[in-house]
Amino acid sequence: MSLLAEGGEFKPPGVGDFFLPPIFGSVTKPMVLVVLSIIIIAAFFLLASRNLKLVPGKFQFLAEGVYDFSRNSITREQIGAKDFRPYVPLILALFTFTLVNNIFGIIPIIQFPTFSHIGFPLALSILVIYPVYHISGIRKHGLGGYLKKELFPPGIPKPIYFLLTPIEIFTKFLMNPITLAIRVFAAMFAGHLILLVFTLGGEFLLVEASGWLKPASIFAFAFAIAMTFLEAFIQVIQAYIFALLAAGYIGTALAAEH
Repeated sequence: MSLLAEGGEFKPPGVGDFFLPPIFGSVTKPMVLVVLSIIIIAAFFLLASRNLKLVPGKFQFLAEGVYDFSRNSITREQIGAKDFRPYVPLILALFTFTLVNNIFGIIPIIQFPTFSHIGFPLALSILVIYPVYHISGIRKHGLGGYLKKELFPPGIPKPIYFLLTPIEIFTKFLMNPITLAIRVFAAMFAGHLILLVFTLGGEFLLVEASGWLKPASIFAFAFAIAMTFLEAFIQVIQAYIFALLAAGYIGTALAAEH
């Protein structure tokens, strides 16, 4: 779409606006944000745990809340009380890392959700989560037992396996890591694009538009503010879903045959 006005034509933001020029050398803003998120998370937990008290202060209480949520509401619920403990650090790291990189999208000046670049969630999914849950399943059930459990569910007529097993191979060994990454990527990409459209559109209407179109900028900015609050909620939910599904995959790999 385009709006013709005194100052010219409004060019709406698109995919190209997500590919930012390098800051220096080949280092881009998303790369810097990934490193910054690690520093923020590490500093947060180090500062919160350096002087632990029986009655926690606000900072310690917040850190304990994040840890407890990741431990009990995600890892334990999805993996089970028997096997969940070794995976708590991984799920905590996935949740906080995804959350901080998502929240970057509404932080003034930064204003860029790192996971709106598909490469970041895809790398986490393929290089971290994918091998962890398959290796965990193999270690518990053995290679043959794990493949049998995943690809040949019991209680099904044998001829059905000719149809079911290829679907299971495609789903569990190819699509699971891809769909896990696409969920958070699509939400961050779409949300940030919507914010860009209404923010830049409101600015264009205010500065460049003529006559009755100028007041419309108020509605554009109001909608951009409302969408910012909605986007913050979605960013938290997507971080939760990403960690929840990762824990769910591990729990499924560890589970016994039904």
